[in-house]
Amino acid sequence: MDRTRPADENAAEPPLLPGEPYPLGSTWDGEGTNFSVFSEVAERVELCLLDEQGGQSQAHELREVSAHCWHGYMPGIGPGQRYGYRVHGPWDPAQGLRCNPAKLLLDPYAKAVDGQVTWDEAVFPYRFDDPDESLNDADSAPYVPRSVVIDPAFDWGDDRHPRTPWHETVIYETHVRGFSVRHPEIPEDLRGTYAGLGHPAAIEYLTKLGVTAVELMPVHQFIHYAHLQEKGLRNYWGYSSIGYFAPHNEYAADAAPGGQVREFKEMVKALHGAGLEVILDVVYNHTSEGNHRGPMLSLKGLDNAAYYRLMPDDPRHYMDYTGTGNSLNMRHPHVLQLIMDSLRYWVLEMHVDGFRFDLASTLARELHEVDRLSAFFDIIQQDPVISQVKLIAEPWDVGEGGYQVGNFPPLWSEWNGRYRDTVRDFWRGEDRTLGEFAYRFTGSSDLYESSSRLPHASINFVTAHDGFTLRDLVSYNEKHNEANGEDNRDGTDDNRSWNCGAEGPTDDPDINALRARQQRNFLATLMLSQGVPMLLGGDEIGRTQQGNNNVYCQDNEIAWYDWKSRDGDLLEFTRRLIRYQHDHPVFRRRRWFQGRAIHGGEVTDIAWFTVDGKQMAEEHWGEDFAKSLGVYLNGQAFPAPDPEGRRVEDDDFYLIFNAHHEALEFTLPEERWGRAWLRELDTTEGWIKGEESLAAKSKLRVEGRSVVVLRHAS
Repeated sequence: MDRTRPADENAAEPPLLPGEPYPLGSTWDGEGTNFSVFSEVAERVELCLLDEQGGQSQAHELREVSAHCWHGYMPGIGPGQRYGYRVHGPWDPAQGLRCNPAKLLLDPYAKAVDGQVTWDEAVFPYRFDDPDESLNDADSAPYVPRSVVIDPAFDWGDDRHPRTPWHETVIYETHVRGFSVRHPEIPEDLRGTYAGLGHPAAIEYLTKLGVTAVELMPVHQFIHYAHLQEKGLRNYWGYSSIGYFAPHNEYAADAAPGGQVREFKEMVKALHGAGLEVILDVVYNHTSEGNHRGPMLSLKGLDNAAYYRLMPDDPRHYMDYTGTGNSLNMRHPHVLQLIMDSLRYWVLEMHVDGFRFDLASTLARELHEVDRLSAFFDIIQQDPVISQVKLIAEPWDVGEGGYQVGNFPPLWSEWNGRYRDTVRDFWRGEDRTLGEFAYRFTGSSDLYESSSRLPHASINFVTAHDGFTLRDLVSYNEKHNEANGEDNRDGTDDNRSWNCGAEGPTDDPDINALRARQQRNFLATLMLSQGVPMLLGGDEIGRTQQGNNNVYCQDNEIAWYDWKSRDGDLLEFTRRLIRYQHDHPVFRRRRWFQGRAIHGGEVTDIAWFTVDGKQMAEEHWGEDFAKSLGVYLNGQAFPAPDPEGRRVEDDDFYLIFNAHHEALEFTLPEERWGRAWLRELDTTEGWIKGEESLAAKSKLRVEGRSVVVLRHAS
């Protein structure tokens, strides 16, 4: 077939005008559409217009080239039009050159994508019987997704970014599909979609829970890998982006071409209306095209050497800092532009409020080492749009030197993996954890203060999508990932979990009571620590993944929320805990504790105590056996006013953490720290009402593995 001519020679063919090189992508102006795509290596680029079935109806050679951007304007072409590109150029894999015009390519700037990959040999640029050298000239068009021209118009009304201050933020990490696919109060045709998450029942639940932001697992267009589909599994998590501007089409109830864009905007508008921010988990470190044996879907066919990091001594192969086959080439200006344009688009056009960057250390690799001041972070710093939203780094990748917790620039907050590990170790009774626990509980100043960052730099979490849920953390010693079909080899072995005496479900009432208390211990520690708490969605209702700590491929009941079996007591406990944190600013300070006396008195802003009520001395921190301590928080010791300039005041608190397996008798501090205390929370019992006050230096029995919160009786 001659791809330079329309499939139907009698069809009316609109003229192709020169158009403009910018903006990249497809831009409808009400009368026609401008198309522009970057390729430095191309010798010829075709714009292919496709019919509703994905067949090629017209092909036009883009003859205008400006700064390596191939462009043209098509009058009469508008929203809903499906299209793709074919790139003619050198095929020399040994030099990293992989142009293959038989492959229909997605527009990297497509705002919407139609369809998914149908796995066929034609999707790959080589023949299976000769993968290293052969050129596969089979047409991939029937098997690949298509780019879609969209109408960007949307009535945002009075929508505004909530702009919740960092110190008031509580993040809820969730999955668009998993959250609502089994929700009984959401209409069946909306479950598992953007519309489902934006439904009044979902919003009422989130606002009643008390969180301030939803952090959505990847919603950029992604693909389902062939090896998973062969096993009857799917790419549930979505960490395999192929379209950085397009909302994933399978999460839309609206099946019209481009309908996912409107539906995503409606979801954001609804969440904003309830004061909830939307943070996206973004995967700019790699794409779903994989390594030299992967498919050709977009960037690989447009300009492989520009978009990807190739091995210097063998450009046939890819540098892989992500464990997924490739890494984007952050040193190339057009790759940086692609990412920055994508980020700005999601803020300006889709109204999102921030980003969590998956494997963010990869983005910092200009050469081999992780460079804290790489071009990517410099550009973010000076960008007037991106620098003003919430930026969260997952501060590691799989490459050498990739674990970079505490080393990101001042503008950034980070997933604090050391917080997770320390808190898990503390509550399972590991030795030598007191000093580390104190740092993590107070915001990890040892990691962030020296770089002029504040406590909100630490995104505190005990569980996240990657690993055990909270219920499984206290129910399993080992991972149970057999359902993934990888002989239980996948997923981390470093879970730092404790099953409390039995592996998995049990009818033993004592073990179940201990598991319930441990969940409350973890939640209380998380919500009362300095920094920004992140709650894994479903932990508040006791969600289990049956011991699977890597449900990336489980688009089924293993990973979905089970609303009918939710733990109502745990949910109510969590709601009250979040409300308690919100009501008391001493648990969400904007500045670091200094450990100094306040107003010249003897009482400091924070103080640590032994079980017998004495202030901790240096030697106490190093005691191997010690697993218990008390901490005094001064509610009058705020170094900065609130945003309106008013003095911040709160009650004083005394918190007791007993990770020892037996009950201990704690002595309260002497009178200068507080004359009398009210017991408000005990994770053995839950929330307490009408408790009699406890005088200074009095004795208090604290059960093993429990948290007690005392408030100063004014």
